[in-house]
Amino acid sequence: MRIRNKRIRDLASIIFTVYYLIAAEQADDKVRKVRAVLTVDHLRVSWNKPNTPYLKWLGAMMRPRFTKYNPRRIRIPRPKQSNYKEPVVAWMYFDGSLAELEAQENLVLDIPGGGFVAMDPRTSDDKLLAWAGRTGLPVLSLDYRKAPEYPYPYALNECFDVYTQIVATRGRCIGMKPESCPRIVLTGDSAGGNLATGTTFMIIQSNQARTSRGILPSPAGLVLLYPALDMNIGSWMTDDQMALIRNPRTAKKYRSFIKRKSEDIDSRYTPTTPRPGDDDEDSPNRDFFGFSSKDKKGVFQEDGPNADVEAQKQAIATSKPQPLKTRLAVSSIISYFGDRILTPEMMRAMIILYVGPYNRPDFTTDHLLCPAVAPENLLAKFPKTYFLTGERDPLVDDTVIFAGRLRQAKLHLFRERQEVGLEKSTAEFDEKDHVEVTLIPGISHGFVSFVSVFPEGWKHIFRCANWILEIFDKPPHQFEGPAIESRLRNGTLTQDSNSSLELASTQLRHHRRTPTGESVDDDAPLVMSSLRDESSKSPSKAKETVQDERHTRGRAIGETGSTEKSRSKSLVSLGSEEDLLKRRMKGLTISLMGTNHT
Repeated sequence: MRIRNKRIRDLASIIFTVYYLIAAEQADDKVRKVRAVLTVDHLRVSWNKPNTPYLKWLGAMMRPRFTKYNPRRIRIPRPKQSNYKEPVVAWMYFDGSLAELEAQENLVLDIPGGGFVAMDPRTSDDKLLAWAGRTGLPVLSLDYRKAPEYPYPYALNECFDVYTQIVATRGRCIGMKPESCPRIVLTGDSAGGNLATGTTFMIIQSNQARTSRGILPSPAGLVLLYPALDMNIGSWMTDDQMALIRNPRTAKKYRSFIKRKSEDIDSRYTPTTPRPGDDDEDSPNRDFFGFSSKDKKGVFQEDGPNADVEAQKQAIATSKPQPLKTRLAVSSIISYFGDRILTPEMMRAMIILYVGPYNRPDFTTDHLLCPAVAPENLLAKFPKTYFLTGERDPLVDDTVIFAGRLRQAKLHLFRERQEVGLEKSTAEFDEKDHVEVTLIPGISHGFVSFVSVFPEGWKHIFRCANWILEIFDKPPHQFEGPAIESRLRNGTLTQDSNSSLELASTQLRHHRRTPTGESVDDDAPLVMSSLRDESSKSPSKAKETVQDERHTRGRAIGETGSTEKSRSKSLVSLGSEEDLLKRRMKGLTISLMGTNHT
C-alpha cells in the first residue's frame, strides 16, 4: 500500500490481514493479482510482518516467558584472512548473564530463513527463545545480508566466516570462554537450511583441500526445518529419486507421503476417479507400466460359495472409472503448486534474486547452491542431521531426496569400512546414527513461524530442542574440535602448530562466483582465466598478464594437481557462446570441489 506514514501503514496491514482471514475469496483474488507482478518489496513486506510493532507486541504477550534475558545484538568481526571486512550482525539468545555465557562449551548456530531476501532473527523469536529456555544453551542467530543487494554467494561466505571465527577464537568473539573448542550445532529453516548445509559442505571441502597447516572442525550435527535444498525446479521425479524413496528401508515410512501427493493431484484433476489402494505400490509381480496380474485378469479365479459374490464385486469395480497406473511421479512443487505459503512464483522470484543478474550457475553441479546434487564423497563425511518438514510442503521432496542420498552415502561408507576391517563384520548399519526424518501430516511450509495461530507448532519447536540436546549428549565425533584437540595432545594427529584453532583460521576458503558475476563492464566480452593454487603463491609466481584492466576482477582462482607446477595464463576472450558455457562449467566445477585434480 502506498502509505508513507509507517504507523498508519502497519495498522492498515493488520486490519486488512484480519479482513482477508474472513473474506477468503477476496483474499485469493488479491493474492493472484500480487503474484502476477511479484517483487522483492512484496516478499519483504509480507514476511517481515512479525516485526511490525503491533504484531510484535501481540506475539510477546501470547508467548510464554522462556528466558529472563532479552536477545542481545552483537557484531562478529571477520577472520583476518577473509575477503570481506564488514562485521556480521547476529542476535544472541541465552537465558543467563554474560558471566554465565563465558562458561558455556556448546553453541547453537542458527541461520534463519526468508527466501534469501527477507526475515531477520527477530521474526523467529518464538522458536529461538524457546530453544534457549528449553536447552539452557546459547543460541546465536545470524542476520546475514540479503539478496538482491548481496547476491550469492555473499550470505554463504558470511555464514562460513562466522563459523570459522568462532572456532578460531574458541568462542571469544561472541562472549564464550570455554577451555577447548566449542561444539557447534548448525540449524536452519527454509533458505537458512540451504545455507547451513552449504556451510557444512564448505567446511568439509576446506579439510579435503588442506595442507599440513590445519583442520577446521566440523559441526556436531545439523537440525534442518523444511530446508530448500534444490534450486532446479522440475515437474517430475527421476527414477533415481523414486528409488531413494521406495528403498526397502524407507518405503514404509514414506508410503503415506507418496499416497497423499497422488491423492492431491487426483482430487484436483480427476475427482471422480477412485483413489488407489495400498496394493498400488510397486511389487515384484508388477510389470513395467505398473500393472499387476490382478489388473490384467480383471477378477480372481475363486472356488466356493463366495465366488459369485466376488465376481459381482469385481464387475462393479471394473465398471467404474479406474485410476491410471503410471511410473511417473510428480514433484512436490507441482503437487502443491496452489500452496498459499510458498508458491512457484515466489520460488522463482527468490531464486532469481538470490542468484543475481550476472550469475548463470549450473543447478545440476553447484552443490553449494543446490545441496541436493552434492557428490557422495562429501555426503559420506556429513554430520548427523535431523529433518523436520510437512508432508504438504512444496519443498518436501528436497528433504526426502537429500536424506535418501545422505543415507545411501553413509551405507556405502559403512560397507567399505567393513571390507577393510574397520567395522566388525557382524555389525549392522543403523541409519538413525546418521539421519532422521520427521514428516508432519497435513502441514505446509513455515509452520514453526506461526505458533501464535498454530499452537501445535510449539510441539515441533520443543522436538527440535530435544534433538539439539540429544546431539550434545553424545561424545564428540572424530572431526569435532574437542576430538581433534585430544588427538593433537596425544600425538595421533600431526600438525605444524601448537593450536588447531589458529590453523583453522588460516584455512579460510571462500566460495567464489563465476567471473561473469564479477566483471566490471557488463557489455564487455566475457573472460576466463586459468586456475591457480592459492597455497603456492610466491612473489615470483604472483605476476599475471592481464589483457584488459577492466576484467581484473574476473579472475577465477582454483587448484591444479599437486604434481604440476602452478602457472597462470593471460585472460582470453571467449569466442562463442558454446565455448563459453563449456569452459565456464568446467572452471566452476573444479573451483567448487576444492580438491586436487590431475
